[in-house]
Amino acid sequence: MPQAKAYSVASATSPFESDTIPRREPTATDVAIEILYCGICHSDLHQARDEWHDAMPTVYPCVPGHEIVGKVTAIGSEVTKFKVGDTVGVGCLVDSDHTCPNCKNNLEQLCPNMVLTYNFPDRHGTAPVTYGGYSESIVVDEKMVLRIPDNLELSATAPLLCAGITTYSPLKRGGVGPGKKVGVVGLGGLGHMGVKLAKAMGAHVAVFTTSPSKSDDAKRLGADEVVLSKDPAQMDAQAGTFDFILDCVSAKHDINAYLNLLGADGELCLVGAPSEPLEVNAFTLLMARRKLSGSLIGGIAETQEMLDFCGQHNVTADVEVIPIQQLNAAYERLEKSDVKYRFSIDMASIKGA
Repeated sequence: MPQAKAYSVASATSPFESDTIPRREPTATDVAIEILYCGICHSDLHQARDEWHDAMPTVYPCVPGHEIVGKVTAIGSEVTKFKVGDTVGVGCLVDSDHTCPNCKNNLEQLCPNMVLTYNFPDRHGTAPVTYGGYSESIVVDEKMVLRIPDNLELSATAPLLCAGITTYSPLKRGGVGPGKKVGVVGLGGLGHMGVKLAKAMGAHVAVFTTSPSKSDDAKRLGADEVVLSKDPAQMDAQAGTFDFILDCVSAKHDINAYLNLLGADGELCLVGAPSEPLEVNAFTLLMARRKLSGSLIGGIAETQEMLDFCGQHNVTADVEVIPIQQLNAAYERLEKSDVKYRFSIDMASIKGA
């Protein structure tokens, strides 16, 4: 069985170390990919540290990474969508049952039998669980592989495979476009993509932040205005004026303060995942027919649509490119939110690991 260099953690408290993992020989419908860049998502940190143990316990060794961009190196005999040399991407999913109602509606991310890119049972039996993109290569069924637009810079494209689709999907469903006023709560890995995408869709974009120092950066990213959420006067001035608010905060916060900013039939969508429950005042929803929703990445077709949109509008993530040898230091900085706004691993560096 082919072996690939990778970086893995052996336990919840272990550092990342160089490792070797098995990768299957391509089947008739598989695409083999040399990984060029892999983004670091905050969920990678949660999974590596087994912080989601109750819902999704980590199986060790764990190789995270679901923001993958690379080059096709081999294809199976029945592959029709890709050829050797193509630039492609792999996101959070590497399989689904393809037969359930959700899959038939291009909602593979809601499939009850989906297989995540890492730490999920490996249906091919290559290993106990799937291994992700902190690796020199990966083999994926062509149904789950995405085409990368030629004009996008690859290191900055990798985070689109998670952060991009996580924000694009709810913005699209929310009808964001010209004439709409959109709020983005939190200016981090997700929030900065929300700003860029909402602006590219033609909306008026406001960023809500607790940090006055983020104002200039928010405007550089495309925000039309910045609201200091700790200032009651600034918040009151925005009451009832928003069509859609994208909430990217992963810590406990007062969600009612943002629901109050929506106009009639306005929607607030959660894409951050606070570990503690959020209290919602029912009358805040009832009095203006406001909607509170949540969203989780997107299906394969919608993810391709997002990539094509980003190619048309030249939208990518703001990244700090690092060699894989700096992975442990990057995780320490990620815990402190010390990155603008996403780490992207240059996987060429693994050759010297």
